[in-house]
Amino acid sequence: MAPQHTPALPVLGSRKPSHRERVADALRAALIAGELRPGEVYSAPGLAARFGVSATPVREAMLDLAKEGLVDTVPNKGFRVTAVSEKQLDEYTHVRALVEIPTTARLAVTADPVALEALRPVAREIVTSAAAGDLIAYVEADLRFHLGLLALAGNDHLVDVVRDLRRRSRLYGLTALVEQGRLEASAEEHLEILDALLARDEEAVRAVMTRHLGHVRGLWAAP
Repeated sequence: MAPQHTPALPVLGSRKPSHRERVADALRAALIAGELRPGEVYSAPGLAARFGVSATPVREAMLDLAKEGLVDTVPNKGFRVTAVSEKQLDEYTHVRALVEIPTTARLAVTADPVALEALRPVAREIVTSAAAGDLIAYVEADLRFHLGLLALAGNDHLVDVVRDLRRRSRLYGLTALVEQGRLEASAEEHLEILDALLARDEEAVRAVMTRHLGHVRGLWAAP
């Protein structure tokens, strides 16, 4: 189910991402969604053919991922995806819940409705990607949606912390949800979060976010 192109990746802020950054984002999403599996060695030419790009930006992007600890370099072969333990995933999710739930809930009081409404196309993109079974596009849009929300809180460091934690997450259960036709319903929660924020219902946002993040180690986690 691998896409044959590098998906477009709108980013926070005005700077347009480089081709290398776009490839790195797509590779990270493939890693999170389980398209690239831990312990497997992938060559830059092989990944380039898969994503429909040249080998050079893939090799450069994988070196970026190696610096982040997401892959290890295997001399003369390529890159091995690093394994993440269940304990590590639980810890990442716990920290995310501590940060994301109260921060997002508070936006029901503080966020500009126009800025919130501007995220609706991204929320719809998540649903569309789920319906199409495109896990890489799903993960990319999900990241943009949640970081876009958190950016409205005005704390850039918080956004960076959550971005790193989300990149280290693993959502291997997404494939099964697609096969069962259940991922689209889960994706609809992003619209539910947005509607609760626009309704200025802080407790509703907190409840939906709690349920939503609960999927990370539940519905979305099972291999």
